[in-house]
Amino acid sequence: MERSLVVMKPDAMRRGLAGEIISRFETVGLKIVAAKVLTPSVKMLEDHYQIDKLAPIVGQKSKDAGTDVGDDVAAFGRMIVGWTIDYVRSAPVLAIVFEGLDGTIPRIRKMAGFTDPSSAEPGTIRGDLGQDSINNANNEKRGVDNLMHASGDAEEAAHEINLWFPELKASDAKAA
Repeated sequence: MERSLVVMKPDAMRRGLAGEIISRFETVGLKIVAAKVLTPSVKMLEDHYQIDKLAPIVGQKSKDAGTDVGDDVAAFGRMIVGWTIDYVRSAPVLAIVFEGLDGTIPRIRKMAGFTDPSSAEPGTIRGDLGQDSINNANNEKRGVDNLMHASGDAEEAAHEINLWFPELKASDAKAA
């Protein structure tokens, strides 16, 4: 069995899409192990996003989307992570631990679709329900409204589940 963290971001919550997104995951056999609504702290989100690891990745995604990121992709990425933290803290979010057979983490990522909703494939959550783009968000100096976060791999899932759900036993939070 494998577990993954999914966080419904403020835009999904404001638009009343959490139920539809959960239904898509349950339809393919994923089970909810834990869930809670909260407004995460800045410290929690800084730990969650692991800024030094994530900054170059989001900076490059912005560059690939056509944003002028200047000479330092990682510095631009750090700015985006800051905007994202502000955005995720702007309203309560719904954090969920899903469990399924091996391959759950990549399955959830595939179902979520590409980070940039404007480039996400039809049939994915972001492709069907997303209304924003990385370029619009960057031009407005804010985090992109992309509905949800999903763990990227087993190591990330274990870290995130332990962070968001410390009440789960450490052995239970590990992706199997």
